[in-house]
Amino acid sequence: MNSITRFDHTRHNEIDLIALGRSVWKQKRLVALIGLVFASLAGFYAFTATKQYEVGSVLRPIAMNEFDALNRSGVYKLSPKNALMRVAASLDSYEARLGFYRSNPELFEPFRRDGRSDEQVFDDFNRDSLKLDLPDSKTLTANTYIGLKLGYPEGVDGVKLLNGLVAYAVESERQQVAADVDVIVQNRIRELNGKLEIARETYDNDKKLRIAKLLEGDELRRAKLLDELQGLRLQLRTQRSARIAQLDEAISIARGLGIVRPTTPSALGQGEPATQGSVIRTEIFNQQIPLYFMGTEALMAERQALRQRSSDDFTAQRIAVIAKELQLLKVNREVEVLQARENEEFFLKDVEGYRAELIHLRNLGLNMDQLKLVSIDRQALEPLAPIKPRKALVVFLGLVVGILMGVGVASVRHLIANHRLSAHRIDAAPTAKASQGAIEAS
Repeated sequence: MNSITRFDHTRHNEIDLIALGRSVWKQKRLVALIGLVFASLAGFYAFTATKQYEVGSVLRPIAMNEFDALNRSGVYKLSPKNALMRVAASLDSYEARLGFYRSNPELFEPFRRDGRSDEQVFDDFNRDSLKLDLPDSKTLTANTYIGLKLGYPEGVDGVKLLNGLVAYAVESERQQVAADVDVIVQNRIRELNGKLEIARETYDNDKKLRIAKLLEGDELRRAKLLDELQGLRLQLRTQRSARIAQLDEAISIARGLGIVRPTTPSALGQGEPATQGSVIRTEIFNQQIPLYFMGTEALMAERQALRQRSSDDFTAQRIAVIAKELQLLKVNREVEVLQARENEEFFLKDVEGYRAELIHLRNLGLNMDQLKLVSIDRQALEPLAPIKPRKALVVFLGLVVGILMGVGVASVRHLIANHRLSAHRIDAAPTAKASQGAIEAS
C-alpha cells in the first residue's frame, strides 16, 4: 500500500521528451495550420513588398597607346593606372556624386517619398544605394579594376542611373585633365612670352645704350677735333704774325744794307752791286742764310701776301684731315642702321629655344575631347530578377518559422496539460493517505 500512496515530487518537474513528441504529433494539424498561416503571411509580404534590384559595372585601365599623344607632348604625363585611380576618386567623391544628382534630377524622382528633402534623398542614395569596390593604390596591376554596384527599388531606372554616373565621373575627370593641360600650356606660353618680352626690352635697352654711346663718342670726337682745329688756327695765326714781324725786321735790315733783290753773303762781301741779277752763284753754307739776304722786294712781297691772307688753313695738312673727320662725324651710319631696323625680332639673343617651344605649344594638336581615361569592361545591364524579396526563400522561411511556432504552441499546450494533471494528483494525494490510515486503524 505504501507504493501506491507515496507520490514522487521530483519527477513531476521533469519533461518527458517522448511524451512531448507524441503530444506534438497528436497536434500536427495545429502545427500545420500555424505553419500555413506564417507561410501565407510571408507569401503576402513577398508578393506585395517593393522589389529591390541591383546592377553593376566594372572599369579597367585603358591601353597605354591612348595616352601616347598626350605623353609625347611633354606637357602632361598620364598613365592608365593613374587615370583609373583618378576616375575611382571621382566616383568615390561626394562632390562628384552630388554634381551628377543635380544634373539629373529626373533619375532620382522615384527616391522622393515621404516628403523627404533633396538633401535627404541624396544622402540615402549616397550612403545606402551605391557601393564602390576600390583597388589598393599600392598594389596596382594590369588586372586592377573598379567595381560599382547600385541597389535600387522598383520604378527606378538603375541601369541608366549607374551608367550615367560612370559616364559623368569619366567626363568630369576628362574635363579636369583637359583643363589641367590647358592651364599648363597657357601658363607656359605666358612664361615664354614674358621671357621674349624681357629679351625685347633687353635688346631695346642695349640698342638705345649702343646708340647713345655712339652718339656720345661722336660728340666727344667732334668736340676734340674742333678744339684741335681752333688750336691749330690760333697757332697758324701766331706763326703768321711772327713771320710778318720777322719780315718787317728783315726788310729793315735789307734796306739798311741796300739789298733789293736776293743775294748771298759772299756776293755782298765782294762789293758787287746788289742789283746784279744776271749771275747765278751756287754757294754751300753749313748755316742758314739770314732772311734779309732775300732783298726788300721779295720780303715786302711775302709780307704783303701774309697780311692779305684770310685763312691759314691751307698751310696745315692736319686741318684738312680734321675737316674730313668732322664731315664724317655729321652722320653716324651705324646709328642710322640701328634706327632703321624693321624686324628687330631677328636680333634678339638666346630666344630661339623660346620661339621653338612656343610654336610647339601652339601647335600641339591635342584632341582632348576624344581622350579616354578608362575602359568600361562591363556596363550596367537590365537585371533579370530582383535581388529581394526572394519569394521562394521568403515563403520557405515563413513556413519554417510557422512550423517552429506551431511546435512551440503544441509544446506549451502539452506542458500546460501536464502541469494540470500533476496538480490534480497532488490534490488527490491527502485523500488517499487518509483512506489508508483508516484501513490500518481497523
